[in-house]
Amino acid sequence: MIVAFCCHYCAYAAADLAGTMRLQYPDSVRILRLPCTGKIEVNYLLAAFERGVDGVIVAGCLEGGCHYQEGNLRARRRVERAKQMLKEIGLEPERVEMFNLSSADGTRFAAIVAEMYERIAQLGPSPLRLNTAVCSEEAAKGDILRSRHSGEKRSPEGL
Repeated sequence: MIVAFCCHYCAYAAADLAGTMRLQYPDSVRILRLPCTGKIEVNYLLAAFERGVDGVIVAGCLEGGCHYQEGNLRARRRVERAKQMLKEIGLEPERVEMFNLSSADGTRFAAIVAEMYERIAQLGPSPLRLNTAVCSEEAAKGDILRSRHSGEKRSPEGL
């Protein structure tokens, strides 16, 4: 799965335009709308990988065209910092990328998603995804054990 953090004014509008134009791109992308990519923090990017995401796209306004003056420039610096951190922990820094789009770039948005999908396919699934699944199973088992000790009656379906 790929998560795309898109600014409201440009990249999200480009994604919407791609849908309106009925452009085909991989459906494994989940788009999250932000007021500005300048709101993205390094910990949000890393948390996405901790939750089992294979790749992250940060898509903002064209450089010099940010509706919040320099938000996209801050986002680019944060993406670069996240890439360094991923490299330090042994993940490929190519799993996260920043792109700049205008609201009229629906075709380019679809191409970016396809490009990122191909890149992630070559890299393979995130090694953290397997660890996330194991941790989730262990947490669920721990939750069942805690509920047994507390006298609570909970079914596995309720987890």
